[in-house]
Amino acid sequence: MRRIVLFLTATVALAAPAALASGAYPEKIALPNGFAPEGIAIGKGNTFYVGSIPTGAVYAGSLRTGKGDVLVPGGAGRAATGLEYDRGRLWVSGAGTGKAFVYDARTGAPLREYQLATGAGTFINDVVVTKRAAYFTDSQRPVVYRIAISRNGAPGALSTIPLTGDYQHVAGQFNLNGIDAVPNGRTLLAAQTVTGKLFALDPRTGATKVVDLGGYVLQNGDGILLAGRTLYVVQNQSNKIAVLRLSPDLRRGALVRTISDPDFDVPTTIDRLGMRIYAVNARFGTTTPTDQAYAVVKAG
Repeated sequence: MRRIVLFLTATVALAAPAALASGAYPEKIALPNGFAPEGIAIGKGNTFYVGSIPTGAVYAGSLRTGKGDVLVPGGAGRAATGLEYDRGRLWVSGAGTGKAFVYDARTGAPLREYQLATGAGTFINDVVVTKRAAYFTDSQRPVVYRIAISRNGAPGALSTIPLTGDYQHVAGQFNLNGIDAVPNGRTLLAAQTVTGKLFALDPRTGATKVVDLGGYVLQNGDGILLAGRTLYVVQNQSNKIAVLRLSPDLRRGALVRTISDPDFDVPTTIDRLGMRIYAVNARFGTTTPTDQAYAVVKAG
């Protein structure tokens, strides 16, 4: 009997640290009031970055402690929607400014600024970074912008890739939104908000093919995250994340499940740390976004 008690005691003693460890990450992390976030990226360790749409500021914090501060101050002529961390740099989409920004992820110092598009009718929405290039979607124009990257990750020349094939642009609506890439960078995936469709893009030619989702419509499709053959798609106003299983050739996909959370309040983009999925609440539709509370949510 004593041996059993000792075994149980040891088991409890071993389980306790594990339970504490699993509970060490907050379920919800507050952002500054009025921050009006949209994009999230996770960098080294437990560090996350969130951008502010109206100011272009970038907030950096710890997923483990929930503490953080503004890394990149906001400023005139700047905005921040989609973010991506790559080799010590932060790549930031500039929304209606038509710009892209590159910052030092440790210090927040500006490294490069690009004017991707000029004039009215542009919205630089999201970005994905591969080994050779960064690709930006424009929700108002039927193109993808490419910024070449050197071997050490430094930003280089800009080019514009017109989209062809299955993609049909809907004027005056929100079109291409979230974007991600397969590991070798030879195929990009992007969601079209207005139609609820998912497209596979050839970044060399701009040729697109619609991915057959078996009738599932990505209503309010926003940020996406590819992990192996599993694709997570945020459906912002629907307050859920669709989890899809893609075929090896990326021509088909099937809905596996959806993730909902009582803390969701119009999530827009996601990233992950290990098995944890994190979404940022944009709270689109709030009447006074300048003083509203915003948060990052550990999904599920």
